[in-house]
Amino acid sequence: MNGAATGGARALHLVDSRRLTGPSLLLEGAGAILDAGLEGVDAARVAAEWERALDTMLEAVGWSGAARAWRAFPGGASFAFRAPHDALYAATEVNEWAFAAAREALGVEAGAPPFAAEAARLRAAIAAEANPALIALRGQAGEHGVTLLSDDKRISLGLGTGSRSWPARRLPRVRVPWAQLHDVPVALVTGTNGKTTTVRLLGAMGKAAGRIVGVTSTDRVDVGDSTVAVGDYSGPNGARTVLRDRRVELGVLEVARGGILRRGLPLPHVQVAVVTNVASDHLGEFGIFDVDALADVKMVVARAVAPGGRAVLNADDERVLVRGRALTVPVLWFSLEPQHAHVGAHVRAGGDAAWLEDGALVLASAGRTRRIAAVADVPIAFAGAARYNIANALAAVGAGAALGLPDEALRAGLASFAPTPESNPGRANTWRLGGLTAIVDFAHNPHGLEALAGLAASIPAARRAVVIGQAGDRSDDDIRAFARAAWAMRPDRIFLKEMEVYLRGRERGVVTALLEREFRACGAAADALERHADELTAVRAALSWALPGDLLLLTTHAEREGVLALMDRLRASGWTPGAPLPA
Repeated sequence: MNGAATGGARALHLVDSRRLTGPSLLLEGAGAILDAGLEGVDAARVAAEWERALDTMLEAVGWSGAARAWRAFPGGASFAFRAPHDALYAATEVNEWAFAAAREALGVEAGAPPFAAEAARLRAAIAAEANPALIALRGQAGEHGVTLLSDDKRISLGLGTGSRSWPARRLPRVRVPWAQLHDVPVALVTGTNGKTTTVRLLGAMGKAAGRIVGVTSTDRVDVGDSTVAVGDYSGPNGARTVLRDRRVELGVLEVARGGILRRGLPLPHVQVAVVTNVASDHLGEFGIFDVDALADVKMVVARAVAPGGRAVLNADDERVLVRGRALTVPVLWFSLEPQHAHVGAHVRAGGDAAWLEDGALVLASAGRTRRIAAVADVPIAFAGAARYNIANALAAVGAGAALGLPDEALRAGLASFAPTPESNPGRANTWRLGGLTAIVDFAHNPHGLEALAGLAASIPAARRAVVIGQAGDRSDDDIRAFARAAWAMRPDRIFLKEMEVYLRGRERGVVTALLEREFRACGAAADALERHADELTAVRAALSWALPGDLLLLTTHAEREGVLALMDRLRASGWTPGAPLPA
């Protein structure tokens, strides 16, 4: 039994149980999933007992033969099964009972509710939650080729300009105007870094094509020129907000790892799915402990690509390349390498791709190859110094082409999209103040900060400084790697910031101490390091230290709006380094 019986209840315990409302890492559609902690217990034996108990209960509640899957990870495992969309809360209880029965069968702990009584209770729960009208409407939507989106409050059919919505309570009385319904093109964009820049750039391309674009991101929801919601809308709620807006002619949705793992994809079918890159970030959450598993999560978006659509993938990322080559859906590859072996072979075989060649963004699609724009005409590329943004631009070019946007719109979108707080807040926003260059950026993991430090290192400067902090839910190794990424720009001064809102279980001072020790190990002098109580105070200290000719890299996470407002005030007032800062 591998010690399960002697390990007590903690040897095999429930960590989290939740609904999956769309395709996910383990399932192709809606269902229930739970994460379990396993200490000294063989995951395969737990899975066998869980599946045996699950089959028994599924038969009792009328769900026999439901698809199921499980995966082990360090210290635990996840267990999931498909269930009807109108009974997902009850499905989580079925899953929890099967897990409790598995624990009892393995001798970990008695106490699983008796089968007969629990089966009766679960049948009643399923009946109470059941919504036959919703299931029937979902089937009709499929027959008419339109998407149904539902939540506890609203039901909608069609997307964007072709959508109609009703309060969920009215569902049985809804008269559907099928002839007026249709879907609009949708792109999903995921990856470790570059997601937000890519969706905003795609939005600019869509606008240049004369479309009203709905864009979701970790910052906000935009429809056309209007911001309709502020906050992290990279999950299903953001998708519904955009796709139920009847002004929207094109949907561009940022899809974060957390949303895929918590609830699954926000909708089952799209025209385009983009994966920008995969790197270490948020490891240890929802059973994802290594970058290979994280890559599998990101690639879930490719499952949603509808016939005629494209997966737009980064050929320079080895994990994405390996997984993309195994896809059955058509792929448009993008690469910074003009002689990339796989991309070249793909294009010669008639495939689509976007790549960097001779200082220009080149696109091969629809059977022809053409130059879209010079790097010099792409503001976010910083004359070629921001190679990570050239990659984002290539991803957007590929996605825009796959969405049917004309080349002229791709070119105009690239030219109009500047690294400003207005176009792309918190992403390489640059101020030049009396000879000082200051860059404000949201870089929050080693991969992103390394790329940003490369940009900073390419800018001539007398002295360099960085404002830096990190969230407490990162591992010690990731926090140290974050410091090493910043050290690549060889800062003369380092301003360490506390971020109260991002302590996430750690005590104040712990993260800044870790960063400080790693900077010292890299070679930073003790008098080159300063600790500050919050982000804005650290930024003000950096500005007070600066002289004409210096460069400041200001990473902002907790107080971005305050930092951006301060920088705007300094520019508007004509402030120069050495002068007092405004209160």
